[in-house]
Amino acid sequence: MAMSGSEASGARGGRGAQLKHTGLRPGWTTGACATAATTAAYTALLTGDFPDPVTITLPRGQTPAFALATEELTGSYAMAGIVKDAGDDPDVTHGALVRATVRLLPAGSGVVFRAGPGVGTVTRPGLPLAVGEPAVNPVPRQLMRDHVARVAAEHRGGGDVEITVSIDDGEEIARSTWNPRLGILGGLSVLGTTGIVVPYSCSAWIDSIRRGVDVARAAGHTHVAGCTGSTSERTVVATYGLPEEALLDMGDFAGAVLKYVRRHPVERLTICGGFAKLSKLASGHLDLHSARSQVDKGLLAELARRGGASEALATEVADANTGLAALQLCAAAGVPLGDLVAVAARDEALAVLRGAPVAVDVICIDRAGLVVGRSGVV
Repeated sequence: MAMSGSEASGARGGRGAQLKHTGLRPGWTTGACATAATTAAYTALLTGDFPDPVTITLPRGQTPAFALATEELTGSYAMAGIVKDAGDDPDVTHGALVRATVRLLPAGSGVVFRAGPGVGTVTRPGLPLAVGEPAVNPVPRQLMRDHVARVAAEHRGGGDVEITVSIDDGEEIARSTWNPRLGILGGLSVLGTTGIVVPYSCSAWIDSIRRGVDVARAAGHTHVAGCTGSTSERTVVATYGLPEEALLDMGDFAGAVLKYVRRHPVERLTICGGFAKLSKLASGHLDLHSARSQVDKGLLAELARRGGASEALATEVADANTGLAALQLCAAAGVPLGDLVAVAARDEALAVLRGAPVAVDVICIDRAGLVVGRSGVV
């Protein structure tokens, strides 16, 4: 399925150009599939007919259409299912059947989410969802709410619905993910911030990073940013006003950016990404992928001590379920763990640069793009 907009444009630089350069086919997140299934099911519940294919609008304006793999309409609910296409990404959920079952609720109920078979439930704190909630992340939830509102407006519905998301064989698939260790039990998480799965092979993506640096330098840009994803890109643009050509889609490959910039310097490099990922860089990891490096909560505890944390708080940080939980504990106590991680990550980056004439700063963000830590420029 073709992509639209800057994600697949022929831009000279930036995220879109990097994706095009890899030659890999993008796919769709479980959140996008669940939204499409929800849209089809709610439409059928109001009209008696399933739209097939069903078209949705993603957060960055793309309008993909999804074919229905299964559908069911009764007097009390409608169910639609879509087979996830992850493109060329080696995603464990590629080919999974994502279902949404929609039931009408009394006026004023709003949109209620339930975990069906194969979708996990949150059992520990430290995730962006409360304990007991279905593991349907905030952005997919909002995307589904928006589409429910759109369908309701078009077909004079009330917009008060229960959405049960399920994934066939999801509990078995989840055993090969980090969900059980994070306390997400019973299945997979419904994820996605853009709706698009950006695929990569290590070699192709590292080559695309090098191309991005070359394009930025050729265009005369003296300040570039290595970003772990689209949310961090938006943060950098909002903070520094950098043009697209100065944005490097670093993904998990922090080492690839640093080593290439060491040989091909620019005056300034900003590294921006999620707090947990950049805490891995602070630990000395240059590959930030969850399969190849983990958050070192012992390091977080030591940094917290340096920031004035009591020994009791440091112990809580070391025992936290996730990096986010550690950050929240420290924030409540007035300990600037985000800043401390940003400084440690910057220092590790400078060590990799080995004296190359590149000034570096680091910005840590949360899942919503809120800045939770910054280093100075050195």
